[in-house]
Amino acid sequence: MFLMFKKVNARERVVGWYSTGPKIRENDIQINEVLRKYTPSPVFVICDVKPKSLGLPVESYVTVEEVEGTETRMAFRNVPSEIGAQEAEEVGVEHLLRDIRDTRISTLAGEVSGKTQSLQGLQTRIADIDRYLSLVTSGRVPPNQTVIAALQDMFNLMPNLKESNLSRALAEQSNDMLAGVYMASIIRSIVAL
Repeated sequence: MFLMFKKVNARERVVGWYSTGPKIRENDIQINEVLRKYTPSPVFVICDVKPKSLGLPVESYVTVEEVEGTETRMAFRNVPSEIGAQEAEEVGVEHLLRDIRDTRISTLAGEVSGKTQSLQGLQTRIADIDRYLSLVTSGRVPPNQTVIAALQDMFNLMPNLKESNLSRALAEQSNDMLAGVYMASIIRSIVAL
């Protein structure tokens, strides 16, 4: 099978394997040892098919030797991971997602759910930033100038809500949108009568 893969995908390399987990099992070390025939240090990825929290639903591992007394054994060590795709793959996924719609959930409910998840993700990231800055100010972690510059850029891009012109413009825009919603409700009620 590996030779057939090489014929079809000559430029691609096998770097590891995956499991739907949700955690490491006893036989995973033996499976990993079989893959060492094809790649010297295979990466083992656990994909959480039913994620319970926001963020990347994968964890990546490589094997390392651990010494226990006089015996050595292989064990998995967690490594940071990132998911990426080439442009052609992204376009294909976008086309597939456009065709997949859950008919049980209304569009409005889906949008509200998406916004809620986005806000929860934002809250998690803001908590991470707060934790990092607390560690830096207490002196337990040295400041990383790249991170500090990115945070400064982020704060510079945020609007100044204390400026009266901006808050008035936002209030007017909100009122205009809500007036449309109010008119649509009245019309729907009249038509229903």
